[in-house]
Amino acid sequence: MTDVLIIGGGIMGMLTAKELLKKGARVTLLDKSELGSEASWAGGGIVSPLYPWTYSDAITKLADWAQKAYPKLAEELLDCTGIDPEFNPCGLLMLEPDQMQVAEDWAHLHHKKVARFGSQEVREREPRVTMSCEKNLFLPYVGNIRNPRLLKSLRAYLQSHKGFQSVTHCEVIGLTKRGASVEVQSTSNQFSAEKVVICSGAWSQRLLTQLAVSSGVRVQPVKGQMLVFAPVPGLINSIVMHQGKYLIPRLDGRIVMGSTLEHSGFDKSTTQEARQQLLARAFEMVSELQGVQVEAHWAGLRPGSAAGVPFIGALPGWDNLFINAGHYRNGLVLAPASAGLVSAIVLGETPPVDPSPYDPAAEREPAPMH
Repeated sequence: MTDVLIIGGGIMGMLTAKELLKKGARVTLLDKSELGSEASWAGGGIVSPLYPWTYSDAITKLADWAQKAYPKLAEELLDCTGIDPEFNPCGLLMLEPDQMQVAEDWAHLHHKKVARFGSQEVREREPRVTMSCEKNLFLPYVGNIRNPRLLKSLRAYLQSHKGFQSVTHCEVIGLTKRGASVEVQSTSNQFSAEKVVICSGAWSQRLLTQLAVSSGVRVQPVKGQMLVFAPVPGLINSIVMHQGKYLIPRLDGRIVMGSTLEHSGFDKSTTQEARQQLLARAFEMVSELQGVQVEAHWAGLRPGSAAGVPFIGALPGWDNLFINAGHYRNGLVLAPASAGLVSAIVLGETPPVDPSPYDPAAEREPAPMH
């Protein structure tokens, strides 16, 4: 019997597995499809909340932890697997953000470096940016990671570990208590583990509903559509963002454009309307992109939570069933910290940060998802 069984093989599930393996636990990871094939693959890989000053301290604490962890994680995975997750410490240029003073006050409070850029500084940093904006912010501490390669390297790392096994194309349909263990029923088999962690992203709600967990623990899918442009090395140097839309430079010269916010259930289809909306904003920010081929257009489903704070910890009424889900737009952003926190809780260790803001049993004030 495995020590810990994890349901969901995205960034949360795989990093949680990595943390538990590091601490000596035997881990089994189940996924309804292939490892790393859903929202974790589909995201942009910006290692920061888009407008960090609009989030609670609970998000800021996890983001700080994760931002410090990512460069070391990328280096470790490259050394262990030969697959480079391509962490890019490129900085983030915000064109005409709202709440400039609020942003600067937040940065000062949290010891983050930010710089005001006028139009001249923007031209010096990003000469191909065609929007003329007088009030801009540059966040040099923000980087991006190429999430498909991160997932590929994580998968290789886990599969080389003797304490790890994975079962794919295995959808979990039920969980029951059986003495000191949890019985896990799937479409293909039955499993048993001393402890179980739900890391199923937007699909977590199906299990929560089956378990009749309180309505305060709710996760809903929120679709995001994205594009990627063919390689044009050096076209932009930083992540460039305007009114919630962003261009992300990859190290190979590709540029990712995102993203939409759509409440359409589990529909992952792409639309011409979204494509045109994204292209219009991309061309507005960098007009040279009009001559660059769009290589791909896709959609993913974020795990939205109305309070804006993920659920990390034991589910109400259980002492051996845990959840690490509901990160909304900040899944990849917070993943190393969330995995570190939930692994400590699962193993009964002293958590590195106060776990109470993320406790699934705690009452939360509803907050809009932005």
